[in-house]
Amino acid sequence: MGLTKSEIFTSQQNTIATFAKVFGHPARVAILEHLFKINSCVCGDLVHEIGLAQPTISQHLKELKQVGLIKGTIEGTRVCYCIDNDKWMAMKAVIQAFLDQDLTKNQDCC
Repeated sequence: MGLTKSEIFTSQQNTIATFAKVFGHPARVAILEHLFKINSCVCGDLVHEIGLAQPTISQHLKELKQVGLIKGTIEGTRVCYCIDNDKWMAMKAVIQAFLDQDLTKNQDCC
């Protein structure tokens, strides 16, 4: 597999692609939905809720945490995860600006 050459793209293009990659797996979407539903969570609860093995859930949590959409706090031997509201709002703004591009200008081009 070749390099993505991300340096030739704008910061916004790379940011959108990073978020799109995170949303590209249904388990991560399910994790986010569950976190929104209960407003916090422990990894073990996610294993029961999502139905995947704990190491798989941990890998998906790692991906979500790397882009900053979730944050975790250590409580004894557990890590409690929740949505990072500031990062979520920033992500929504970037994605919304991308999705709000006006397609009607070029209706007759193809």
